[in-house]
Amino acid sequence: MDKKRKEEPVRYSIVVPFFNEQENILPLYMRITEVMDALGEPYEMIFVDDGSRDQTFRILNDIYENDRRVHAVRLRRNFGQTAALKAGFDYAQGDIIISMDGDQQHEPEDILLFLEKIREGFDIASGWRADRQDPWLTRRLPSQVANWLMARLSGVPLHDFGTTFKAYRRDIIQQVQLYGEMHRFIPALAKITGASIVEVPIRNYKRSAGKSHYNLSRTARVFFDLISVKFLLDYISRPLHFFGKLALASFFGGAAIGVFLIWQKLAHHTSIMVEHGPLMLTGMFLLVSAVQFLSLGLIGELLSRTYYESQNKPIYSVREIRSRREAVESAGRDSGSSGPWQN
Repeated sequence: MDKKRKEEPVRYSIVVPFFNEQENILPLYMRITEVMDALGEPYEMIFVDDGSRDQTFRILNDIYENDRRVHAVRLRRNFGQTAALKAGFDYAQGDIIISMDGDQQHEPEDILLFLEKIREGFDIASGWRADRQDPWLTRRLPSQVANWLMARLSGVPLHDFGTTFKAYRRDIIQQVQLYGEMHRFIPALAKITGASIVEVPIRNYKRSAGKSHYNLSRTARVFFDLISVKFLLDYISRPLHFFGKLALASFFGGAAIGVFLIWQKLAHHTSIMVEHGPLMLTGMFLLVSAVQFLSLGLIGELLSRTYYESQNKPIYSVREIRSRREAVESAGRDSGSSGPWQN
């Protein structure tokens, strides 16, 4: 019976990144297993230790030793939530992948709401913390502003981009390249592939244990990533359309100034450099500098994306993996088949 179950293809993969969450791991694990066992379909749990400095990996390893459905991935250092999620997505084998935080602010019971939407035919079911239980000034207000901007710029009408609690079809999430803080923009990036997206109201509770790793400093990083996503969505295949608008604006602005200065010179015999020189030079300097800085930033973003995608270079480095899947894959290689994460 156990052997037959082990050979069944995995239907669901639960991906959870942890960073210094030793108090939350066991309670969350037990709640996930209770929910998933009730479904009666094969599943796996991919727990990613994002360079924790507490007992996180020891606890994950103990769970792995007692549950063959658990795979523990340990990163060499703290790469950030996006990289930890990417590591979990890469290792997951389920047809449907569910990601969630490891701080117990997400209710595993809400997984059923996501799966219902996936069964209806949607490619991505994204959580919406409609009644968010976080400090208003430091968490909710910046999040509301960021979500409003993201929805307007990306064209994806979601209320909550920031939550990790989402469900994806595996073929969709594997087409999305992640780096930086891009995990919150997955729905917008998946829109490029034509993915269908639905929002699911979820419950959200205050952290019961451990310390939050979020602060206002992330707001600036999210804003810069938002600019990058907007550029990637609209101009990744036609950057000249973006830079062309700036060129036209600069040209007509410069032409207008030129006509004005020529008129001043011919009609009023004004000494251009004496009367308008400093203003003219300052305006030209600021305009050229702004275009140069913006161009360098966006070109750098394109180069970074090309670097990761063309070389298929991962944004994380794995220290070790605790998984029984390796033995199965070894047997598969002996018979001529191949598994994930193989060269």
